[in-house]
Amino acid sequence: MIKVGIIGVGTVGASVVKILKDNSDIIEARSGKKIVPVVGIVRNISRNRGVSIPLSTNVDDVLKNDDIDVVIELMGGVNEPLKVIKNALENGKSVVTANKALLAYHRYALQDIAGERALGFEASVAGGIPIIKALREGLSANHIESIKGIMNGTCNFILTKMMNEKVEFKDVLEEAQKLGYAEADPVFDVGGFDAAHKLLILASIAYGIHANPEDILIEGIEQINSEDIFFAKEFGYSIKHLTIAKKCDNKKIELRVHPALVPTSQMIAKVDGVMNGISVIGDRVGETMYYGPGAGGDATASAVIADLVDIVRVGQSSPMLGFKRDLEGGGFTLLNSDEIETKYYMRIKAADEIGVLTKITSVLGDFGISVDSFLQKQDKQDKKIATLLFSTHTCKELNIQKAMKELEKLPTCKEKPVMIRIED
Repeated sequence: MIKVGIIGVGTVGASVVKILKDNSDIIEARSGKKIVPVVGIVRNISRNRGVSIPLSTNVDDVLKNDDIDVVIELMGGVNEPLKVIKNALENGKSVVTANKALLAYHRYALQDIAGERALGFEASVAGGIPIIKALREGLSANHIESIKGIMNGTCNFILTKMMNEKVEFKDVLEEAQKLGYAEADPVFDVGGFDAAHKLLILASIAYGIHANPEDILIEGIEQINSEDIFFAKEFGYSIKHLTIAKKCDNKKIELRVHPALVPTSQMIAKVDGVMNGISVIGDRVGETMYYGPGAGGDATASAVIADLVDIVRVGQSSPMLGFKRDLEGGGFTLLNSDEIETKYYMRIKAADEIGVLTKITSVLGDFGISVDSFLQKQDKQDKKIATLLFSTHTCKELNIQKAMKELEKLPTCKEKPVMIRIED
């Protein structure tokens, strides 16, 4: 029998307890042993969690309990969980965590602390999708060329509704909050930070790259409006919030999180609603696609229990990130975001006057940016204002950013220009 202590019995923790009970027969058949949750740690013991295990507010009831074999950390935050996991590992207990923020900052430190002790974290990325196992094991014979994913269900729900129902960001966000898909303060999701944490975890497994969230390009979806949707549809694109890891020349790794125009023919463009999808390209297998629920109690708990089963089957599970020596000889470094090269879409609201278009294209030309396609929409409220929608040929991020600043200075430019990257 394997005894489990759960630190944090919220939505996911309660689902873990219920699944271990309801599906105990199949779990035991697959692991070879009975897995039993014996105690849960909570902050507010008076709240009904709907679980049948004893609850406590004292974390030592798990950490110092010699009978407990595996600690499941589901408390959230960074600093306190780091102490808890370190303590559990040092006390000889295996650990399972779903804490993406903790791993985004401390994954390498935790790998060192864990050593030969098992530390499972499948539930930290994309909920019920077994993407970590796929990268660590299923694709272990491949050099990973790129990872492109939709890893935040809130963003995907909002963008799907905007694409399909001609509604604005603010209105869909309110609906997402009412449905429980978005928090009261949604910045962590719609600002791209949640997805960035997940990307960093996957990039470490694929490339062994050391980076923190502050080191990479992160943008949210707050500026996207109906005019962007109009352009996307006209030219055969869908707008998705993407996480991108890509191997470049000279041992550089490109990491970025932002909205992007994606051709509707691509598989990733077909991932709608609150679902997640991840495309991984290996040098031998080609493109593989992973699709499923990226959040929710049962989906995330399913991933937690998958780690539990692996720990029971194998015992020790080392190395944590899936490599025993530097990948591809090591030496991968992060590509500076200024050096990113892709195509771009731009939205510029300007005075509808003779010569305005010439001035805008002249600014773009000064930075080596050529226009690929162009649309103009008249403002419904003010006939003297037009919205100009451009797409560009491939250029550097640094150049498009400089051009955006210069365009904003033009007297005929009525709002700050908006840019979205295009991922063909």
